[in-house]
Amino acid sequence: MERPKPRETDFSRGFEEERKSILNMDYEILEARHNHQEIVEKYDRIASIYDLFGILMESKARQRALEIAAIRDGERVLEVALGTGLNFVEILKRNTRGWVDGVDVSSKMLEKAEKRIAKTGQKNYKLHLCDCRHLPFDGELFDVVMSEYLLDILPVEDFVPILCEFGRVLKKGGRLIMVHMTKAERVWNRFYEGIYRLQLPLLAGCRGVWAKPFIEAAGFEGFSREFVSQMGLPSEVVRAVKGFGPPSNGGARHARASRGSVGSKYHS
Repeated sequence: MERPKPRETDFSRGFEEERKSILNMDYEILEARHNHQEIVEKYDRIASIYDLFGILMESKARQRALEIAAIRDGERVLEVALGTGLNFVEILKRNTRGWVDGVDVSSKMLEKAEKRIAKTGQKNYKLHLCDCRHLPFDGELFDVVMSEYLLDILPVEDFVPILCEFGRVLKKGGRLIMVHMTKAERVWNRFYEGIYRLQLPLLAGCRGVWAKPFIEAAGFEGFSREFVSQMGLPSEVVRAVKGFGPPSNGGARHARASRGSVGSKYHS
């Protein structure tokens, strides 16, 4: 399938050399296994059982992300790849006077999320079926953008363009909070990457990634990271802030967002 032509934004302009230098760095990120349509089909297929993975293996990192986000009641928040809504309902609880948007590429995941969210009785939200490469929002709209288990299923060449899209919709000074499977820091964490290498069904679509160089290349500042392990699954919880000035030569030097082949989604 032919890739869509690049779309420039104020937050992401040109800087092809930095993109290439990052892709050439040896961060040992394995090649992504799924294209966009395969991701959609995968998560439509596992939507009914996804909560089992989300609760048993991801809940600690998700909870930490909420703590780090420090959402203030009245803010506008976007969750990308909201899945079945496990974190979305927690965001709503913290933001009863604000507004929360959620996007996902899987209609089945959104259906399950809608049922979960409806039980809260809150109306200050909207869910969108869309690809995170092309968010349906105006620029500088959100105080916080959150995303859990997205980068670990995407091809590396999509990282900076998608992060630039997050930066486009964030207000200056807005917070980016992300969680994803990361590289093993302990022996037992290597189990999951071994599964990925063997192409077994369990977690076969996800592998460990390092977010820092890509987040900084997209122009974010103040990067921080915490490592979380649950049932041996290695996750990193990261936080960064959109700067108040224009993209700097050392920071958001990626602009021509060459949209890659994969959209939004979490890992199983």
